[in-house]
Amino acid sequence: MAKNFDETKDEMDMMTLTLDDGSEIECEIISIFPAGNQTYIALLPVKTPDGYEENDVLLYRYAEAENGAFELITIDTDDEFEIAADAFDEILDEMEFNAMPEND
Repeated sequence: MAKNFDETKDEMDMMTLTLDDGSEIECEIISIFPAGNQTYIALLPVKTPDGYEENDVLLYRYAEAENGAFELITIDTDDEFEIAADAFDEILDEMEFNAMPEND
């Protein structure tokens, strides 16, 4: 099951992502979710990095060790990215649906 991070919390779950060029981006963790046979993480940069559009979400494969440490792994293939992106789109749809006010 996906772990969605609640936007109503006083503090967002954040992490600093180090890019290949050594630059760092502060990101909000939106969700950690399964798709196919893998687990993925969706990150939203606080400040839009060069080369990205505003509100672009970064998707990575997510691997957690028994000691609690984790690793983010770049998604290398279009097929794997599509699997992760489709699963994330479903999570966004569910989050949007759950945020809709109920009609009484």
